[in-house]
Parts: sequence; C-alpha cells; structure tokens
Amino acid sequence: MLSSQSYVNISFFQPASFLMIGIPGLEAVHGWISIPFSCMYTAALTGNCLILLAVRRTPSLHQPMYYFLSMLALTDVGLILSTMPTTLAVLWFDHRLIAFNACLVQMFFLHSFSVVESSVLLAMSFDRFVAISNPLRYAAVLTNNVIIRIGLAIVARAMLSLLPVPFLLKRLNFCPGKMLLSHSFCFHPDVMRRACADITINICYGLYVVVSTGGIDSLLIILSYTLILCTVLELASPQERIRALNTCVSHILAVFVFFIPGITMSMIHRFGRYLPHVVHALVAYVYLMVPPVLNPIIYSVKSKPIREAMLRVLRWKGQG
Repeated sequence: MLSSQSYVNISFFQPASFLMIGIPGLEAVHGWISIPFSCMYTAALTGNCLILLAVRRTPSLHQPMYYFLSMLALTDVGLILSTMPTTLAVLWFDHRLIAFNACLVQMFFLHSFSVVESSVLLAMSFDRFVAISNPLRYAAVLTNNVIIRIGLAIVARAMLSLLPVPFLLKRLNFCPGKMLLSHSFCFHPDVMRRACADITINICYGLYVVVSTGGIDSLLIILSYTLILCTVLELASPQERIRALNTCVSHILAVFVFFIPGITMSMIHRFGRYLPHVVHALVAYVYLMVPPVLNPIIYSVKSKPIREAMLRVLRWKGQG
C-alpha cells in the first residue's frame, strides 16, 4: 500500500490557474504605466481599423498590394486583442489570475497571429518582387483568387503549426509552487518552464515552429529583396531605380519592426535566463505592441494613397 505522501509525489498536477505579473519591480506604479499602454492599444486598434476601412471604401485601393496590407492590419488587430484584456486587467485592476485552459487558448492565438504576421510579410515581399520584376503581368499573376488562396494558406499554416502546442503542454506535470508567470499574458516558453517534467519535446517543437515559420520567412524575404535589388540595378535610369525602391520602403520598415524585436525576444528567452525579469517583460511588450502601433504610421506616412484614403474615412466619420 502506497503512503499518502508517496501518492502525492507521483500524482499528476495541473494548476487551476496561473498568476500573471505586469512589469516586475514596478507593481506600485502599474496605474501610471497603464496610461501609455492604454494609449498604445488605442492607437494600434484605431490605426489598423482605419486602414481596413480605407481599403474597403476606396475602389482604387482594391489591388494586391493593399489587400496584403489589409491582411497585415487585420493580423495586428488580432495580435493586440489577444493580449489586451489580460494586460489591462493586471495594470488597471491588479486582476492577475488566468485559468489554465484560458491561458492555453490565449497562448495559441498569440503565437498564431505572430506566425500569420510573419507569413503576410513574406507574401508582401513576393508582391513587391512581382510588381518590380514583371509589372506587365502583375495583375495577371496576383489575381483575387490567388490572393484568397494565399490568405487561406497563411491561416492554415499558422493553425497547423500551433495546434500541437497546447496539447504538448497539457500532458506535463506542473509544479504546485511555480504558478507565477513572467508576463501579463501566456507565452509558450514562459508557461512550459512552470512544469516539473521533462520539457525537451516542448523545447524542440517550439524551436521547430520558430525556424519553420519566422526563420524560413525571413530568409525568403531576404531572397526576395536580393532579386528585387538585382532587377532594380538593371534599370537604366537612376530615377526609375529610386522610384522602384521607394515602393518597398514601407514594407522593409515593417519587416524590421516585426523581426528585430522577435529575434531579440527569442534569443533572450533561450540564452538570457539570468537577465532581470524586467528585461524579459519589456522586450516581450515591444515585440507584441510596437509593430501594431507603428505599421499604420509607416504606411500612412510613406504611402500617399493610403494616407488620403484614411483621411477620407476620418472626414466621413466626422460628417456622420
């Protein structure tokens, strides 16, 4: 007969909930910190929704480039909405508990939208390559049906890549004394390290997802721009070269804004365990909040058609 203590030692434990944290060491000023966070969430939602409305209401923007921009804006809205409820709950009301299953759902959507954003940026680089290298066949190559298929493939890729992650976490035995997460949202490397079991499979699969999505996407984006640069250098006129490259500036900035914080966060989670917790938290917030905030600004500043369409939407709203 096993003793009760032995039974406890071999029993399987999954927490009813996790305890989230805002910015470590700054809990006393969470109320003040919530002000810039609220402003950033509002700016991201407003800017990206304006882009969606501008493209929808402007027939001249019904082109492949702007359809992909709409996908990017919609993804940024999803990324913001996946973390905003728990982050503001922690900062505003000090509500730090999140149910185990709710944590897995949030984690699934957070990482799925990240994969979708990476894939959309790759699709946009392909769009720029076709537009510059073969402008006469641009409309024939990127038809509406092709764009719809690309969009469906992007969503399917993200869903299939991330679907095993929650199930791999649910099989783990967690430590009763390690329920405190490092963020105000559920992040896969953070959640799996709360387990008291062997997480080698989780680490390997997480690395596989990162390499097979963001890693491959970034390499293909670099390849696309290498081919674009070769095409541009073959143009006879310097003015034509500048004009061709100007059409890529917004996308290049969006790529940097997304991938640099993403790579930094991945490196910190794998090799920066001894860094202060506040560093982990701030880098994660930059990765999740800065791209949705900056992308509408980048495209409204660098793209005159988008800027004018967004202003028309605002005037229409004002008149309404």
